[in-house]
Amino acid sequence: MTSFTALHRALGLPPGPLSIEMLDAAVEAGVHEMADLDWKKELIPAKNLTQSDFPKDVAAMANSGGGLIIYGVKETQKAATSRVDAGTCDENYERTLRSVARSKISPPVLNLDVHRLGSEDEGRAVVVEVPASVDGPHLVYRDQFFGAPIRNDADTVWMRERQIEAMYRARFEERRHASEALDALYGETTEGRDTKERAWLFAVAQPRIPRLLHRADREEARAVLARARRLTLTYASSRDNHPLENVECDNPRPGLRRWVATNTATDERSQWKQAWVSVHHDGAVTVATAIGGRPIDAKSSHEGGEVRGSGVECAVADLMALVRATAEGSGDREYEVRVGIEWNGDGPLTLCRTEYGGWLPAPAAYSLSRYVPVSMTVMATASEEDFHEQVHELAMDCVNQGGLFNLELISTPEREQ
Repeated sequence: MTSFTALHRALGLPPGPLSIEMLDAAVEAGVHEMADLDWKKELIPAKNLTQSDFPKDVAAMANSGGGLIIYGVKETQKAATSRVDAGTCDENYERTLRSVARSKISPPVLNLDVHRLGSEDEGRAVVVEVPASVDGPHLVYRDQFFGAPIRNDADTVWMRERQIEAMYRARFEERRHASEALDALYGETTEGRDTKERAWLFAVAQPRIPRLLHRADREEARAVLARARRLTLTYASSRDNHPLENVECDNPRPGLRRWVATNTATDERSQWKQAWVSVHHDGAVTVATAIGGRPIDAKSSHEGGEVRGSGVECAVADLMALVRATAEGSGDREYEVRVGIEWNGDGPLTLCRTEYGGWLPAPAAYSLSRYVPVSMTVMATASEEDFHEQVHELAMDCVNQGGLFNLELISTPEREQ
């Protein structure tokens, strides 16, 4: 994945993958440690990681806006002087690094990126990329004591009480602002839909840490949409209507700091599956799709407030596929997601399930006067299995509210033993 790290900045390089040649160049240039760059000589044995300085180093980086901890470089007076072999880092060791960052730091630091560089012949190196966090202060516990480490230029120090207080205040403010921004995005997406005639599903997602506005071109937007159309079918089959199949993915139109895939279901027979999708320059994505009043057969249709649970699953899968596809290109790690169904017509909102080849509503006790939007924090760069589980969890929350027990199209991902 393309990224721009402290090492790229120190060497004056454009964004790109980390490489062993970059470490050689850093040694030749004598690059100094910084707040977001820490040289380490050798990896710590796995059995000693929990009692080592590793949790403190990771927490300090997370509390300071993220950075790199690089093993395999010897330093003198904070300057890189030579490369050494960092030792063995296999998949089990990587899992241990991530496990320690989760279990020995509170709140846990998630989504560590571990890069294995070089070979035994040329000298191995390991780069632990610590993401920026909005959940600080991250605390490290030792027995009955705890502290909040932070980087002070090239050193790791302990925060004072006022610094901890300020960071907690910043965390709560960020949550408030994130909630307000998600409210605004959801409200904007719901505008102008005929929710008195039929129920509509609205799904929005926004990065927790806003990135600098990148004005994506049409090709980038087209690539995200094409990738999402492929991904969504790995989460939910095509046995029901996917919003992404009913928008112009190959020719998105420009909008206000976004690209919009406009509705293609325009004739009278297909208007029941109208949809709009947008990919924003700041990493946000939205889905709006008609979901009530769908035809049952050639002669009959659902009522405007009757919604198929399988249709909800498809819309959730499409949104999550858009999140995943966007994050693959941008590196955005965490998203705040919200899915709601809006129905302002006569009668209750009812979710329907498939049974014996037909459609039956959930028990009357589950008819809803109002659908409460479902919110969730999504780890967009999680492993394929972990991300699929998040898709499953979000969809379950969405259909459970309507009295449906099980998902029809989204299966629980199988994990390798």
